[in-house]
Amino acid sequence: MPNDLPDASIDPSEPSDPSEPLGPSEPSEPSALAALPGLFSEQSRVRAFAAVALGAGGSAEVARMAGLSAKETAGALRRLGEQGVVVPGDDGELVVAHDRFRELARAARPAANPAGDSAPAADGDRTGMILRTFVKDGRLVRLPARWTRKKVVLRHIAERTFAPGVEYPERTVDQKLRTWCEDGEVDHVTLRRHLVDFGHLRRSGGIYARPVESDRVGTA
Repeated sequence: MPNDLPDASIDPSEPSDPSEPLGPSEPSEPSALAALPGLFSEQSRVRAFAAVALGAGGSAEVARMAGLSAKETAGALRRLGEQGVVVPGDDGELVVAHDRFRELARAARPAANPAGDSAPAADGDRTGMILRTFVKDGRLVRLPARWTRKKVVLRHIAERTFAPGVEYPERTVDQKLRTWCEDGEVDHVTLRRHLVDFGHLRRSGGIYARPVESDRVGTA
């Protein structure tokens, strides 16, 4: 897909739109697992989650039990819902999604290594060092200044956020990238533009797709 003009420059100044409504997100299991520490780093979310766990079934009851304002409650429940840990039950009342935690626990188990590799290659060591520097707890701290390091970080984010060949509307892309940008120095709009400019996402008519490797000719 050809890139549209709005994403053509490396250093944009396009602001994010905090008023844009958020729908339910669709994070991959690894990125959703990495997002949990940040999700529960905010006290209002912890208190709202605890209220639901103790039986609060609606936002008004959550606000009362958690001692939160209506605005704080709405924001906390929205984020908990985006990560799928608080969902409407069969009767419409809010409940903790215990199955979701079980799924994430399974995703956290280390994968078997059938090849019996004893140690990662040197390139893997270097990549790991770069990622440990610029990515913390599933969050992008900042983008490296060096081009070679920047493409390592952008590839990491793209591979863990978007399936190759799958088309995503811009709102879904922004939802997924907001998770990476929370509490960091880079906003999701800037990150989206870098992913496009480095060839990790292609855009056409507001639809984005991560190219399959065979299509990524001449890109990072």
